[in-house]
Amino acid sequence: MNASDPQFWMMIASIIIAICFIVMAIALVAIAIIVKRVIGTVTRLEEKVNPLIIQVNQISEQGKEISVQFNEMSGNLSTATKYFADSAALVKEEVKELKMLVGETADTAKDKVALVSQTIDRTQVQVTTTADFIQDKVVQPAAEIAAIMAGVRKGLEVLFAPSPKRIDRAYHEDEMFIG
Repeated sequence: MNASDPQFWMMIASIIIAICFIVMAIALVAIAIIVKRVIGTVTRLEEKVNPLIIQVNQISEQGKEISVQFNEMSGNLSTATKYFADSAALVKEEVKELKMLVGETADTAKDKVALVSQTIDRTQVQVTTTADFIQDKVVQPAAEIAAIMAGVRKGLEVLFAPSPKRIDRAYHEDEMFIG
């Protein structure tokens, strides 16, 4: 093939499109793996934080009971309980923010998957259109030209073939052998 031939450039474009398709598929798999890992991490974190929140709530209730029994220590225990409650609220808020972040990441990943899917569909349509164009404009005319050339060659062979031997003369036995 020659670099100035349009068919060469169409083939190069098809190869580039196929490579882009493969790269997009790999990127899609990588995004899916990353999202799965992030979701697993958030789930493990949530499992570890929930018992802590329950314990903080239990400690808070116990602190309130002790404050009633010990008036002298009530100020210190109230402060400690307040700090525990604040910590629990902060932990809950952080978990909430992590859930929101994971949700946004999942939405973004879904959008990217849809974008990649649309790109793949568009690429497939373009490849099909290109293949049809090549079939109509290159392959079929080439087959027709090849058939015409084969006919012309056979015609030339018939025209320039040596004339057949005459039948009215006597042949030796070897000359009469067919096969």
